[in-house]
Amino acid sequence: MSRKPKKGYYVKGQFVAEGSELDLQLKAELKGTDEASRTDLKKESDALQKLGESLLTLRADLLKGLQLPDKLVDAVAEAKRITNFEGKRRQLQFVGKLMRKLDEQTVAAIKAALEAQQKGSASEKELLHVIETWRDRLIGTEEALAVWMATFPETDSQQLRALIRQARKDGPAISKAQVSEGLAPRQSRAYRELFQLIKAQLSEPASNEADTDLEDGEDEEEAND
Repeated sequence: MSRKPKKGYYVKGQFVAEGSELDLQLKAELKGTDEASRTDLKKESDALQKLGESLLTLRADLLKGLQLPDKLVDAVAEAKRITNFEGKRRQLQFVGKLMRKLDEQTVAAIKAALEAQQKGSASEKELLHVIETWRDRLIGTEEALAVWMATFPETDSQQLRALIRQARKDGPAISKAQVSEGLAPRQSRAYRELFQLIKAQLSEPASNEADTDLEDGEDEEEAND
């Protein structure tokens, strides 16, 4: 017959059994704690709850790298699966409970992983903006092609020219807002392939040079206007 688990709670990752000497000591200290300290404890608990909820948004590779307790990993996976509002709320509370059992080093690692993901997302958005700007300029102006080839001489110029010609032939650029609102058809194959070609080049280390040349080209055009 299995032993009945001890009742208790965790304080900064340490299990405190109810009725133990440490439990009595902590409760005695709590009785003498002022209202400000009680508020701080509540804030810490709420912060861990929110941090646990943020784990649902963490990329799988980053989550795996944290090497969290299996019980917490399973609880996060279950929370992702649940769609019922009340069921998800209860599951997230359970995730928060498990978070309060973690030591400070693990909590710090979770925060670092979330920060790394956020920085990565910002970089990806910036790259996307540069790609779209290059694509629109290559389609819209003849001068942009010369700037591009000077920056990326290894580019297959014949393929690039063909994609630009076809994209121009297929029609003018359409904004994201128009597409999302259903006011415009999907862009042509040449338009999409041009995007991928630019992305492949800008993903190389030379992408920083491309940003500089793009800005220089814009300055030259403004000076000529």
